Amino acid sequence: MEQERAGKNYAYMGAIALLTIGCLYVLRPFLAAILFAAAIVISSWPIYLYVLARMRGRRTLAALTLTLTLTFLVILPIALVAYNLADDVGRFYEQLKAAVATGHVEPPAWLRQIPVVGETLYSYVANLVSSREQMMVLAQRLLEPARHYLLGGGIVLGTGVAQMSLAAFVSFFLYRDGHTLLVAIGVAMQRIIGERAERIATTVSQTVRGVMYGLLGTALAQAVVAAIGFVIAGVPGVPLLAVATFVMSLVPVGPPIIWGGAAIWLFNQGQTGWAIFMVVWGVVLISGVDNVVKPMLISRGSSLPFLLVLLGVLGGVLAFGFVGLFIGPTLLAVGYSLMREWTGIEPAVVNDI
Repeated sequence: MEQERAGKNYAYMGAIALLTIGCLYVLRPFLAAILFAAAIVISSWPIYLYVLARMRGRRTLAALTLTLTLTFLVILPIALVAYNLADDVGRFYEQLKAAVATGHVEPPAWLRQIPVVGETLYSYVANLVSSREQMMVLAQRLLEPARHYLLGGGIVLGTGVAQMSLAAFVSFFLYRDGHTLLVAIGVAMQRIIGERAERIATTVSQTVRGVMYGLLGTALAQAVVAAIGFVIAGVPGVPLLAVATFVMSLVPVGPPIIWGGAAIWLFNQGQTGWAIFMVVWGVVLISGVDNVVKPMLISRGSSLPFLLVLLGVLGGVLAFGFVGLFIGPTLLAVGYSLMREWTGIEPAVVNDI
């Protein structure tokens, strides 16, 4: 009798495992969007409850409000960056290609102003661009690969916009049916894990919120500080550069690419003082935000080591595309927090090791 019951249990578990594998296989193309939507919904669930209370329990209207807010604050700005990047890269490539073909290429004047090596570097570049043969060889080596990588970046952003649009669609249903899903997940975790189910669920939710707040909060703060610096220095295209800073803030050592490019542009325009100001502003304030805001926000959920943040970002992009910037660190943070919960090792001890 017991053997027969055990056989039925094994068959039942096997059927569930096969069904789960089949469901994951079907959902595999949408897995990145679903994970990102889940992370967004978990991190913004307190806001949803507040909006739901204000709207007197109208779940559909509250879910639609949060979904539209996500679309207008995150998806549309990133879509704007992707569109402008693809357009500008194509135009710049054609202009540079035409300049190389006609031989009308001159080194920027700000090269002379670089201390110690400025004159030498300017002379070398001037000799290089004066020879059409050398320029054609250099163009064949660099222009096409550079165009390929820049357009590849635009495609990644474009794919990310599509994934985030799908995530916004999924998040609407997660918001609307969130209470039912929470009950179902709670019952399932209680049966699988037992007494520790509630504690683990709390750890997961706090970790997801901490990482998402840390990533998005830091990116928003750096974008605002960068926009102020661009306005003061007189850099054109401030809204686009601010959005680009927001996106690049999700990547370790990403913002210097934006404010560094702005500083180079100012040097090229002969505005050396403002270029130096932009460099100082970038190093002290824009990049300084990352050292102050991110630890403060992310520590509320999980003190994730820098190595795991870096691996999470890089691995997340390779596995899930653009939205992997969010998903990768979040998944590693959840796994790291659950490991701490299981082993009982405090973050300070782990960091000491």
